[in-house]
Amino acid sequence: MSHPQSYELLLIPDHSRTRTGAPGRPLRSAVVSATGETGASGYPRYTGEGMEADIDPETRTVEAVLVDGEELDPGMSVHVADGMRPTG
Repeated sequence: MSHPQSYELLLIPDHSRTRTGAPGRPLRSAVVSATGETGASGYPRYTGEGMEADIDPETRTVEAVLVDGEELDPGMSVHVADGMRPTG
C-alpha cells in the first residue's frame, strides 16, 4: 500500500476550542515528510520542521507525536491540516 509522502501538521491548544467545538488557531504548523519507516504505533513515520509523527494514512489521525524532541504538553494536540491534500 502506498502512503502519502507528506502532510501539514497543526499544533493546537485544546483550550482554544471555539463555542462550536472547532479547534482554535494553531500555534505552529509543520510540513512533515515520509521517512519510509514505521513508528512504534505501527503507522508510517513522518518528520520535518521539528515534528516527528506516526500518522494513520486511512483516517489521517496523528497516532504519536514529538515536537522538538518532546512529548506534547497537556492541553495541546496535533492534527493533520484539513486544507492540505497529502502528496504521493
